[in-house]
Amino acid sequence: MLTLLAAAPPDGLAIFVQQLLNGLTTGTLFALIAIGYTMVYGIIELINFAHGDLFMLGSFLALTLVGWLGLVAASTFGLAVGLLLVLFLSMAFCAGLNLTVDRLVYRPLRNAPKLTPLVSAIGVSFVFMGIGQLWKGVADLNFPDLLSNQNLLGSDTLRFTFKDMMVYVVTVPLMVGLTVFVRFTRLGKGMRATAQNPVAARLMGIDADRVIGVTFAIGGALAGAASVIYGLHINTVSFQMGYQNGLYAFTAAVLGGIGNLPGAVLGGIVIGLVRSLGSQYVGEKWTSALVFAILIVLLVFRPSGLLGTRTREKV
Repeated sequence: MLTLLAAAPPDGLAIFVQQLLNGLTTGTLFALIAIGYTMVYGIIELINFAHGDLFMLGSFLALTLVGWLGLVAASTFGLAVGLLLVLFLSMAFCAGLNLTVDRLVYRPLRNAPKLTPLVSAIGVSFVFMGIGQLWKGVADLNFPDLLSNQNLLGSDTLRFTFKDMMVYVVTVPLMVGLTVFVRFTRLGKGMRATAQNPVAARLMGIDADRVIGVTFAIGGALAGAASVIYGLHINTVSFQMGYQNGLYAFTAAVLGGIGNLPGAVLGGIVIGLVRSLGSQYVGEKWTSALVFAILIVLLVFRPSGLLGTRTREKV
């Protein structure tokens, strides 16, 4: 009995560790969405405010596909295959939709004043929200609970479920694969060259419009992946989920250093930890205020973000 008591962590420590686990899981999901913001900004210096609502539409498609495929009553093998299909189709849908928006809305405004595409992005965001309301209505929707919620730690004080593990199993390989793609492939080098100096990149024979299109497609695909993970993990979706999660993801991108991929990941994790710990120790109603207070203080002393570098303003 004494051995068991000695081995069990104190209640306060257990709560702190649990909130760390929760924050890391949520932050990893924020990071996946934030990468879409930071990639587009890094290439064309556009804050794509429609990205969060693209994530929302991806979750609606995933919910629709789950119903069509009958995954609630599927066998274990059928569920695994079905979820992979839902993940792939949601990523393809969001990638295609993001690319279409770039072609129809943002590309014609490439040389317009910076405020023009920014306002257009806000307009696209409202269009996506309207589509979401027509598609699934305004009420919160239950996403089927398809994954086991069994505690993998075998502990009475700490919980880390199969749902939590799924977040890392999907997001970490995607982040690593994107990093490898950007650093070592020809197209990835073209993306970095376009981000540094689009005029020089064009003079070197790089098709900047193609590079920008691929960037939008990749960012959209990551939003699609995040939408499926969110639905499976949280089990609730709504037409307003894009605004809140998109705002946190954008904040994560700015906090880490917008335009910087590792910075987006770090910013997402920091936001997730602050939200989780703040909810526990400060109060749920103060969580958002705490997040943005920390962001403001950090940007006062480090305007470029945690991993960002100062760059000369392009004129």
